[in-house]
This record gives sequence, structure tokens and C-alpha cells, in this order.
Amino acid sequence: LIPQDIDMPSMRLNVDRLHASQLGLTENEVVGDVITALSSNAMIAPSYWIDEKTGYDYMLTVQYPEDSIKTLSDLKGIPLRSLSETNSTRLDAVTKIVPMRSPTEVDHFQLRRVIDILVAPQGEELGRIANAVDGIIRETKKPEGVRIAVRGSVQAMHSSFAAFGLGLTLALVLVYLVLVAQFKSFLDPFLILLAVPPGIAGVIVMLTASGTTLNIMSLMGIVMMAGIVVSNSILIVEFTHRLIEDGMPLREAVQFAGRVRLRPILMTSLATIIGLIPMAMKLGTGSEAYAPLARAIIGGVSFSLVLTVFFVPAAFYLVYRNRLGGHRPKPSPATKPPEPELLSIS
Repeated sequence: LIPQDIDMPSMRLNVDRLHASQLGLTENEVVGDVITALSSNAMIAPSYWIDEKTGYDYMLTVQYPEDSIKTLSDLKGIPLRSLSETNSTRLDAVTKIVPMRSPTEVDHFQLRRVIDILVAPQGEELGRIANAVDGIIRETKKPEGVRIAVRGSVQAMHSSFAAFGLGLTLALVLVYLVLVAQFKSFLDPFLILLAVPPGIAGVIVMLTASGTTLNIMSLMGIVMMAGIVVSNSILIVEFTHRLIEDGMPLREAVQFAGRVRLRPILMTSLATIIGLIPMAMKLGTGSEAYAPLARAIIGGVSFSLVLTVFFVPAAFYLVYRNRLGGHRPKPSPATKPPEPELLSIS
């Protein structure tokens, strides 16, 4: 939909400045008299009258009678008069009227002249429409000096995606730094964050399978999913380190930590998934708006639940097997059990 008619029959008035100046007229006075005759002088020469009794002010405008200008001859006969002259002259004496085509209205955006093309999708995905519009723009040969900008809902969608992408990146960096301070290692946080890529893969699979679009709510679900899967991964890494410090060999520590921490991970993940199923199925009132969020969390947590218990322990073993050599570390003096005392009986 193009709201501006760009081919409306119009007429251009070319003012002969030399002839007009000889008659004592300026171009501004010519334009002012034409506007007053066709519309009114409300915009070019506003005037107000104040009622002395009530104090109310009223706008006064000057305009020709509506039926006074009907033909081209009437337009050419509009009288023009300068403030410094007493005699008037006709419009066609100082101007040349040229037929042309022009838009019915001239819109501007950020001081630039624009022509708006409105697109109203009905039951279609906004992202798909935006991609199709971008393809048309790329194939269109634009005249020199013409630029095409997509605004409206598409612009808001792109800005929201960029903001959420930046927010997710900053959240992961902040989590990494906090884990570095907690574990006093730059390697363990990287092992913990290995649970995030399987979760993102699960989100993509779930949204694709359910026909859900990637929108603001689904992006919020990705951020929430990342927090859940990272907490599950922390349980495995932290407990494995504790077992190794107690003297258990690396391979046995990794296997034992995976078995022991599987139960709390299952309880946390299944409680989250089961609690979000009604929202994902749009069973509750108003759950349609939050269904993408629930589906993103369910898909991400489900995939991460299956893969984290394998990826994180395997990565931990591959990284630390060369450092520890698979041997039992020596217990520290503080934790070394005391030797039994020998009793002598005489």
C-alpha cells in the first residue's frame, strides 16, 4: 500500500522574477496571494481577534469564495497586489503555468523527503516477510540519490534481536568470570559452559518441530535455559573435583560423579519440563504469549539433560587425564589420617 499518490495531475507556477520585480512584486508575495486564493492565509499570515467581553481569541483567515475559482482561466485571473503598489495585476502576467504530475502529499523523515510503502501481514511470519522484502530491495536498481530503509515492526524486531544477542553474550561472559573466581581456574568454567551449545541446539529443534518462530519470548527462554543447564553442569564438575581431592582416581571420580549427580539433575530438569508443559501446549489462559518461552526452555533443557551427563564428564576426563595421569593424588598433610599409636605393655 502506497498512501501517497505520486502521479497526481498538477500544475507548476514558474514565476518570472524579472517581470514581477518590474511590477513591484516579490516571489513571496506571488505565492502568498495564490495560497490565500486557493486555501487561506491561516498558515502564512495567522491573525487573531480577542473578544473583549469573554477574553477568548479567535483565528481570522482570509479566503476567496469556494466557487470563485473553477477553471484554468479563473486561476490565471487571480489578482496579485504588492504592499507598496496600489494597482494589481493578473497571475498569468508574471507566471507561466506548466502541467505536470506530482505526489498528492510530501512526507519527510529526519528532514529527508520520503515515500512510504506500507506492508500489513495477515497471519504470516514477520521474519519471513522481512527476508522477502530484503530480497526485493537487493534486486531493485535504485536511482542515484535514492535510499531504501525498512522501518516499523521489522526495525523493532532487528533491534530486539541484537539487544538479546548482546545480552546473552554478556550473560555468558559474566557467568564465566564468576565461575573463574569460584573455581580458581580458567579451564573449569569452559567445561561447565559446554552444556550451553547442546541446549541451544535443543531450542532450535523444538522451535522448528513445533512451528514456533524465534521471537522475543523464545529469546528470553534461551537466556533462562542457559542458567538452568549451567547449574546442572556445575554439579558434576564441582563434585568430581571434590572426589579427586579426597584421593579417588580420575576415571573412577568422573564415573562416580556422573552417577551420583544424575539424580538431582533429573529432578531439577524434569520438574522444569513438567511444569512448563501446560504453558507450552497453550492450556492456560493467556499462555499463547508465553508458549514460545516454555517451548524454548523445554527443548534446551531436554537436550542438555541427555547430553550434559555425557559431554561434561568426558571433556573433564580428556582434559585432566594428562595433568593427573589417571593416578591417585597424594593427600595433603591436613587431610592425611593420623597413624595409629603403639601401646607397650610391660
